[in-house]
Amino acid sequence: MMNMPRPTSSSPTPPHSFSAHIEHQLDKATALCTQQGARMTAQRRDVLGLILTHAHPVGAYDLLEELKTAGRRPAPPTVYRALDFLLEHGLIHRIERLSAFIPCTNLRHCSHTHEHSEACLHTAQFLICRDCKTVTEIADTTVLETLKHICKNENFVIQSTSVEVEGICAHCAAKHSATHPSKEISSQGA
Repeated sequence: MMNMPRPTSSSPTPPHSFSAHIEHQLDKATALCTQQGARMTAQRRDVLGLILTHAHPVGAYDLLEELKTAGRRPAPPTVYRALDFLLEHGLIHRIERLSAFIPCTNLRHCSHTHEHSEACLHTAQFLICRDCKTVTEIADTTVLETLKHICKNENFVIQSTSVEVEGICAHCAAKHSATHPSKEISSQGA
């Protein structure tokens, strides 16, 4: 990890510091951006780093509060621009249902950011727990293939997909069963 100089009255506030694991993910994201001809600024890196540190989806205003330091008071548009960049480059996902953001599993993304071809399609499917708000990203190619087939039949060109499935995770279901043994959570009503 690179040592950052201490800030002086004339130097900007240094970026946040993150664990070695998060720094590794940030370096991977920076390399992906460079391959795509994009620039990972310190602000974008900090926003992504903060998203990576959260166990649950995080909202834009929560990120804004976390970015504030004694020498740094970013405005909401600054955070939204960083989020837009990270979304555009496939580094994060927006969970519409929660109006929050999560990192993309493995920070994967194709290298043709502005071309919307099948090879470049960035897809996401999420399982969202209504109780604990945990979001699990899944990659099931059959979902994408079904959507492609439907769109082909409708002469519709997919540019991105996001499937959000709400329910109860196994942990919360087990907790619920332990506290209410006579009531079982069923997927039959969905």
